[in-house]
Amino acid sequence: MLHLNGIYKVFNEGTPDEKLALQNLQLQLKKGEFVTVIGSNGAGKSTLMNMVSGKILPDAGEVLIDGQKVSGVEEHQRAKLIGRVFQDPMAGTAPHMTIEENMAIAYGRTNRRGLRFGVTNKRKAFFKESLETLHLGLENRMTAKVGLLSGGERQALSLLMATFTNPKILLLDEHTAALDPSRAELVTQLTKEIVEQSKLTTLMVTHNMQQAIDLGDSLIMMDKGQIIFEARGEEKRALTVEKLLNEFQRIKGEKMNNDRAVLA
Repeated sequence: MLHLNGIYKVFNEGTPDEKLALQNLQLQLKKGEFVTVIGSNGAGKSTLMNMVSGKILPDAGEVLIDGQKVSGVEEHQRAKLIGRVFQDPMAGTAPHMTIEENMAIAYGRTNRRGLRFGVTNKRKAFFKESLETLHLGLENRMTAKVGLLSGGERQALSLLMATFTNPKILLLDEHTAALDPSRAELVTQLTKEIVEQSKLTTLMVTHNMQQAIDLGDSLIMMDKGQIIFEARGEEKRALTVEKLLNEFQRIKGEKMNNDRAVLA
């Protein structure tokens, strides 16, 4: 479903600030596979996500989604293939619009634009039924402004809306990092349920090593723009945070120096 082949990306090339963000990156996700991504700051995790979404384009290499080459396709053109939830709860919703209006926009992302009502009675019934799966009572607040919701409620709503169009790829970009522990746990559990029920091909970046171990089918560790470790199946299920840190030290010959990743 997702294939990144020989991806290179350099920022500020030819200047003192030149940085090789991704180097010869190879990654494949099968249909329905859920992969978690960890690594210290500057490892290339965010660049990877932006490369898949089309926010940035590769200097070399190919990106394929469901067999379709999209390496040179801009973000807005491949949006119908991708659902994304960001770290900032404010990023995935329009705060001055109601819950049902936000859902109508998300629902219509892959449709042709036209002059018609976005929130029909039929859609309202569908939106209510969808909100009920979150168990947050939002189905009773559909006309409330999204800006009045808590961070956890907004992330849960963003997650739900990102899956409306049954995207080829779901990108979760540290989507629980800005939440308090209880809300983060709630959104994590919702993520697991939604991805499993919809069988979504999912790529999730997280600083929380335990979360990366607990969720998904596979785990990859990045450093300096490369994938340095990968675990699937039984190997992944046997992982612990201590084993991951030891693996990093074994491969790199040094300890991971990002306290946030260690303490999460």
